[in-house]
Amino acid sequence: MSDETVKYLLPENRIPKSWYNIVADLPQMPEPVLHPGTKQPVGPADLEPLFPMAIIEQEVATERDIEIPEPVRDVYKQWRPAPLYRARRLEKALGTTAKIFYKYEGVSPSGSHKPNTSVAQAFYNKEAGIKKLTTETGAGQWGCSLAFAASLFGLEVDVYMVKVSYGQKPYRRALMETYGARCVASPSTETNAGRKILEEDPENRGSLGIAISEAVELAAQRDDTKYALGSVLNHVLLHQTVIGIEAMEQMEMADADADVVIGCAGGGSNFGGIAFPYIGRNLREGKNTRIVAVEPAACPTLTRGTFAYDFGDTAQLTPLTKMHTLGASFMPPGFHAGGLRYHGMSPLVSHCKELGLMDAVSYNQVECFSAAVQFAQAEGIVPAPESSHAVKAAIAEALDAKEKGEERTILFCLSGHGHFDMQAYTDFFEGKLEDKTYDEALLQEALSKLPNVG
Repeated sequence: MSDETVKYLLPENRIPKSWYNIVADLPQMPEPVLHPGTKQPVGPADLEPLFPMAIIEQEVATERDIEIPEPVRDVYKQWRPAPLYRARRLEKALGTTAKIFYKYEGVSPSGSHKPNTSVAQAFYNKEAGIKKLTTETGAGQWGCSLAFAASLFGLEVDVYMVKVSYGQKPYRRALMETYGARCVASPSTETNAGRKILEEDPENRGSLGIAISEAVELAAQRDDTKYALGSVLNHVLLHQTVIGIEAMEQMEMADADADVVIGCAGGGSNFGGIAFPYIGRNLREGKNTRIVAVEPAACPTLTRGTFAYDFGDTAQLTPLTKMHTLGASFMPPGFHAGGLRYHGMSPLVSHCKELGLMDAVSYNQVECFSAAVQFAQAEGIVPAPESSHAVKAAIAEALDAKEKGEERTILFCLSGHGHFDMQAYTDFFEGKLEDKTYDEALLQEALSKLPNVG
């Protein structure tokens, strides 16, 4: 490769043949998932109302490599391997001594990393004879991705979209409907969970926890229907590791190795996708690549939350997982990075944080949008509001290297484009975008309601 190469591309035959399971390399096993009633570890039968057995087996798998089915790899060919870019123009604009690389997941049909798992989940559900899927979505990236995947495998989809995002992002809703899904603003009157919340607060703007409650409630009622989740759980992060596996090979093509790996984090899926292969390499080979998760200051799960057992949803229908949490009843303010408005963090990401295998930082939304605009003007790609957090952290790293006169190689995941999020950019340019802050008293109240696990 020449010294001025900008993008590093792999051929389709280099799509990974296996996903990477970080559990195989962890020095200490994560805590088990508990049944909400008995507080005992859940078994496959407890999860069968929600997931097909193939997904349940991946959720509890301990082997390092899990084969990607050929039908899934065939669909991946539509956009994988995704490109790795060297951000040469951004480096020049910053005047930094650092090298900045980004793995761009916005080349997928729905515009984000989410199809890496939605295609796999749709495939396994189809194989199990399932006819319909229910799910939640925040900003709409996951809803669009599951709708896309379901259309390929002939499945119906009901998407419960957080109401604040349902209003902010009508084009995401239109994309879901184009793929054939039904999109409902959450909380809705279609479920017991939704009706109860609306009775207490008719103006409720929704949250991912509420939307999960609605989707889970409906999935559990029908044998031909299962639930699909776009983040948080082990099998979801497993499917996303194609990001980091490809990135490692592409960094070798660039004759570079990352000193720091960065990803935005809401539930943890794109972060785990880029970071877990590097954390695993650190553990196996004794390398010291620094891993950084970036979250919104208005919903700071890793940097402010408590590491404890909690429900994944507001109505307390899900099993209990040990994770960094702000409390299942915590209601984050309505900031624009809807995909990061979740009260909990992936148990595996949380576990890695507790083991000291990674760091976490948080930023306010205005500074993230400023970084996104700077990135767009240099690199030409408009980041999704969620991805702007990783952009902000990467720029901060590059400027820190510049200040210290250090050479530093930075790799971050640009998890999606912002083409359906332009209202947020319009608000930013018009000075309407405000840094939202959570209510400390409400946070303490939510944390006081954490379930008592002996």
